[in-house]
Formats: sequence, C-alpha cells, structure tokens
Amino acid sequence: EAFGRAVNWWRADILELDVQPTRDGEAVVFHDHTLDRTTDGGGPVSARTVDQLRQLDAGFRFQASDGSSTPFRGAGIRIPTLAEVLDAFPHVRVNVEIKDGRAQDRVLETILAAGATHRVLVAAGQKKRRARFRRYAGAVSASGEEMRAFYAAFRLRALFLCRPEYGALQMPERYGGRQVLTAELIRAAHRLNLAVHVWTVDEDADIRRLLEWGVDGIVTDRPDRLASILHEMYGRPLPPGPPAVSRAPAVDTHAPQVLE
Repeated sequence: EAFGRAVNWWRADILELDVQPTRDGEAVVFHDHTLDRTTDGGGPVSARTVDQLRQLDAGFRFQASDGSSTPFRGAGIRIPTLAEVLDAFPHVRVNVEIKDGRAQDRVLETILAAGATHRVLVAAGQKKRRARFRRYAGAVSASGEEMRAFYAAFRLRALFLCRPEYGALQMPERYGGRQVLTAELIRAAHRLNLAVHVWTVDEDADIRRLLEWGVDGIVTDRPDRLASILHEMYGRPLPPGPPAVSRAPAVDTHAPQVLE
C-alpha cells in the first residue's frame, strides 16, 4: 500500500525497503526484527513461516504519527515477500536493506530470479558476505565498516588511498551528535564516482539545504514535501497526488532522486 502510494501518487524514483528472513527461508519486506510494534502477532519475524506471516494484520498496531489512532487496523494489509514487491513494481528501482544476514542468500536468489539486477541496490550486510552481490546482483552501498573507513580517510585528507568496491554512501546528516555529512564530503564522494543518499529527511529546510549541497537521493517519510520542493527548485512535473485531492507538487529525471 505504502509503496503503491509512493510510486503512483508521488512518483518516487526508488523504493527503499527492509528485508527479514522467515523460518522457512523466504525473504519478507518488514522493518522490525519482531512483529510486536505494528502487527497483531508477536515475537521474531524469523520464527514464523511465510504462510504464518500472511495471516497477520500488518497494520493492527501501526499508529498515527501523534499516537492517537490505528488507521490501518483491519485494512487488509499483509506482509509481502521481496519477490512480490519486485513483481508488483517491475519498472521501479529498489533499495534493499538486509536487516538480518540470514536473509542474504535468499535476497540474492530473488533478485536474480526476478531479472532485477539492473534496478536493485543492496544496502547493509557485512562487507565479507557481500562479494556475491557485487559479482551477481549489481550495485551495493557501503557497509558500516566501509562508511567509517571512507569518513576517516575524508577527515584525514587521504581519500586518494580509497578504492571503493561499492557504488553509494547511504548515511544520515548527523551521527552521534556530530555533523558528518557536508557539501565538501559530497563533492569528494562524487570525485570517486560515488552517489550520496541521505536518510531520513522530512523537514523542508533540511531538504532544501541537502539538495543545494548536491545529494543524489533523499530517503524521506514525506514524499509530498520533497516532491513540492523538487518542483520548485528543478521544475519537476507535478505528480497526481492522492485521488480526489488537489494536485501536489513533485520531480525530473535529471533532478535528485526521491527514495521512499
């Protein structure tokens, strides 16, 4: 449901999603390691089979941003597999974050089976376990270890020593109270042919500043705001927005990408 709205209402360029393993070896799209926060189930996702997960109401405990209601309870929302999402959006690029290393093999198999290597970027996972993704499944983003190495080299003015085996840096603007993302870091990454994606950015002022700095992608929970700013700054065509609602702004292939 959320992916459909992001693509059809707001013309998101890329879907960002999280993957967990199931007890029977499938890869499902779910953010948390456990089911308690948003579903009518409980315990680890990995303790249940796909069929058992399909029986759950995935929106049962999902609360509105102010915590006042559960708007998706009883709406028929289910936990999808990665294969189902790739099949439902065959022309959309996808950023797959593997939350549990046990899902890595199944994620690779799913990407290959879907013929989606050209449109999937794999995030996270340990560096030593991602060689197969680099070889068979297209682009990967920097692991935490690689991110720290890049940042240290950047601070020491030693990026000439870097030989990145990844295609993108995916990072927050601030980490541990420190400003880690700067316009200078973005320029340095671009000199090494690395894309820079920033998460999670929802405020107008932050979005504008990051676009001015030259980021390549913004992960946001507010694609409506990002779309409006991209229309204003880059002239991207307006997306349709929600049905029966006045048109809201959004995005162009040469402007930075919207990651939902």
